[in-house]
Amino acid sequence: MSVRQPNYYRKILHVLESLHKAHPFYNMGQHLSTAVDGSELWGVTDKELLLALEKYEVNLEMDVNHNEEEIEEIIKDGMNLERTLFEEEED
Repeated sequence: MSVRQPNYYRKILHVLESLHKAHPFYNMGQHLSTAVDGSELWGVTDKELLLALEKYEVNLEMDVNHNEEEIEEIIKDGMNLERTLFEEEED
């Protein structure tokens, strides 16, 4: 009795479909390139690609979207970081 090998190809397609549903404005090339961190795809095995895509998908899920006001506040706080740190030292 032989042990059935995992079908990484089908799993890759499933992850890509999931990514497309969650992030329809990203194209497949963007997903693949970002998942392998811009590395050459030629020598990547199906298993390695699946693991990279799964890791990438988890990172995307953990990424928090900020509205414009939050982004402006973060930038403003960063620009005033020295003054903020100096004020904390005085306390």
